[in-house]
Amino acid sequence: MKARKPKGKPHWADRETLATSRWLKPVAHHVLDPRLWHLQHEAVARGVAIGIFWAFCLPVAQILVAVIHSIWWRGNIPVAAGATLVTNPFTIGFWLWLAYRTGSFFMDAPPPEPLTRGDNIVDWLASFGGPAILGMGIFAVAGSAFAYIAVKLGWRLRIWFKRRGR
Repeated sequence: MKARKPKGKPHWADRETLATSRWLKPVAHHVLDPRLWHLQHEAVARGVAIGIFWAFCLPVAQILVAVIHSIWWRGNIPVAAGATLVTNPFTIGFWLWLAYRTGSFFMDAPPPEPLTRGDNIVDWLASFGGPAILGMGIFAVAGSAFAYIAVKLGWRLRIWFKRRGR
């Protein structure tokens, strides 16, 4: 008969195992700071803002960069990693289209010419680049600022309703 594994956390998820990992050992004292993992209002607000910012700035490796910046700026690591999922393979097309439209509005860019048979597809796609990059930058900055304020306001409202109910 096989021995049954104990239920609960996987063996790799406990603090001691992470602290002694050869990959995390050089930075373990930073990564394992309890304030980066607990739901404290300021850390959560920073985590959401960091995650939203990097979700729109980078097309790949957003979670890794958000985690690194969460350590640097004392944001909640799981919240920052989760907030980057606002842009994912299923929604990136919508976000790029919206970013292009937003960037075109601010750059006053003319609509692109329709692609014809003899045109170079790379040049045609490059015509979308400037407005899309500007739009994603606007989403990154405005979205992270809005998310930070929304979390802080939501947290205060929650506490206010809790106190009012007593």
